[in-house]
Amino acid sequence: MLPTPSTSHVAFERIYEPAEDSYLLLDTLSSENEKLFLQNRFRAASHSPSPLVLEVGTGSGVVLSFLNAHSEVILGRPDVLTIGIDVNKFACKATEQTVIVAQQELTAQNLSHGFYVGNVLGDLTSSLKAGEVDILVFNPPYVPSPELPSLPLGEDSTQTSFEDDSRLLALSYAGGVDGMETTERLLASLPEILSQQRGCAYILLCAQNKPDKVKDGIKRWGAGWAVETVGTSGKTGGWEKLQIVRVWRTDVK
Repeated sequence: MLPTPSTSHVAFERIYEPAEDSYLLLDTLSSENEKLFLQNRFRAASHSPSPLVLEVGTGSGVVLSFLNAHSEVILGRPDVLTIGIDVNKFACKATEQTVIVAQQELTAQNLSHGFYVGNVLGDLTSSLKAGEVDILVFNPPYVPSPELPSLPLGEDSTQTSFEDDSRLLALSYAGGVDGMETTERLLASLPEILSQQRGCAYILLCAQNKPDKVKDGIKRWGAGWAVETVGTSGKTGGWEKLQIVRVWRTDVK
């Protein structure tokens, strides 16, 4: 089992705390099946550029830091670039610190890690160029809610009230109708944002997100795309039952 990065420095009153969904992502991405899939897809070769791994909605940074720290084990190569995006500026700063702490621990043990590019304050993938992302990971706000919280972009104050902190936390879990409003926006961007031939994405869904309907919709994208459930929480009922779906281009050469 690969070690989980420390998040003891994170102020969780305004940042999503790692929970079952976070750890399901870690377990899935480091499973033997997914390591085999990713290593076959991104095996190092003279003509193979460094993979760019993006996490959308980094929160504490535990998932992105995990991928950065264990890039050689998971992808079979150390020359992996990692980058994060979050609408919460405190989450961006927390992620940077989480990655730095993990990298320092690895360096002290003479172990390799990926190259962390940094975190971007932004809304989903809107700040990135098309076709740049090789692996996208998204633990979305998936809880059904009457409405979506407003985005805090452009707010520069370093001080927040209790109401501000509550809104920042709500951004990490409140997903609107069926918990899918934000996820649907992200899914719609995948054909543009994922790299040609190699691009793939890991998206977390809960039962009330109607994952079978989501997968059926992706299958209708047509030739060149595939989708599969690659991880589950193992629970048998309730909206909290979680699964990870992998979406990927199938025209790999």
